[in-house]
Amino acid sequence: MSDDLEQETLAIHTGIHRSQFNEHSEAMYLTSSFVFESAAQAAARFSGEEPGNIYARFTNPTVTAMEERLAALEGAETCIATSTGMAAILSCTMGLLSSGDHIVASRSLFGATINLFNNILKRFNIETTYVSATNVAEWEAAIKPKTKLLFLETPSNPLTEISDIAALSALAKRKGVWLAVDNCFCSPILQKPLELGADIVIHSATKYLDGQGRVLGGAVLGNRELLMDGGVFGFLRTAGPTMSAFNAWVILKGLETLKIRMDAHTVHAMKIARWLESQPNVARIYYPGLPSHPQYELAQKQQKAGGGIVSFEVKGGKESAWRVIDESRLISITANLGDAKSTLTHPASTTHGRITQEARDSAGITDGLLRVAVGLESPNDIMADLARGLSRY
Repeated sequence: MSDDLEQETLAIHTGIHRSQFNEHSEAMYLTSSFVFESAAQAAARFSGEEPGNIYARFTNPTVTAMEERLAALEGAETCIATSTGMAAILSCTMGLLSSGDHIVASRSLFGATINLFNNILKRFNIETTYVSATNVAEWEAAIKPKTKLLFLETPSNPLTEISDIAALSALAKRKGVWLAVDNCFCSPILQKPLELGADIVIHSATKYLDGQGRVLGGAVLGNRELLMDGGVFGFLRTAGPTMSAFNAWVILKGLETLKIRMDAHTVHAMKIARWLESQPNVARIYYPGLPSHPQYELAQKQQKAGGGIVSFEVKGGKESAWRVIDESRLISITANLGDAKSTLTHPASTTHGRITQEARDSAGITDGLLRVAVGLESPNDIMADLARGLSRY
């Protein structure tokens, strides 16, 4: 596929490998294994001397098609698909790190990521130090001789903090460590971390890449030597946190509309964020597209637009926040995001409910904080739904 094509074209035409039936839509290969022409070919496939499909735990044509398409959108040499976004982070860390290694991570991470680092990787003697998402000096001060990986989300979940990818990339290269960026909130349509110097990009394909809340999936992207030869693919091949062919096919089709969906999410989110700024019972708005955002100028430089996530803090704490949720009639009360349907969640008691109160306080996740993942409905209807709860106290 030509490198000169625009992203919306790559999202439709990359990764098409037609079968003998010459189908127009990509085929879905629901099989656990593949047949070899001879014992010699089987041996060559298993040894890696000959490319080709072996067993669906680590090779499948539909999954490969999805990997090729997402790699083209991110500008990556290779993509390794996984069963979930958390499986992508697990595969990345377990594939690249060893006992005694050290991670420096943003304290503004998804709650499950923090639990993975604190409660699972720690058992394997992989320690994590948490720092400010926005203060590069803190990252540098936290790097130790055993540090191997810098890990961040930008924008962060749920406060949409913006980390300076280019500055952290320069730091990582100077210190001889890897930089991994969770690009879930932006997708490659709005942000391309590899172009800014990151070594690894992580996705929860469950979110915007699918786009309709249908299936789970994840991905690790970067250069071939690091991911294929460096251990990530080896971990997936052996441990098996694999994306199913059906899920890959759904995400493959979801990628076809990613550009137009992200454009619409952004336009709707901006309108809702501006409206929330005018509401008397809203204490604070977090949206990278607003000039009031602390890292607005960096977001303008690093991202193509603000994205579809708007977080806001209501006056009155948890009671008021829960009232806004309970008064909603249209917005889905769920922790997922990236869906065509708008979703509303209370991070302190859901997505970040399993981390400590101290960790929530450090990350700025208050009891009055709400996160809206703005969908594709009319923004006027979403504002009316939020207004019902905001006007009841």
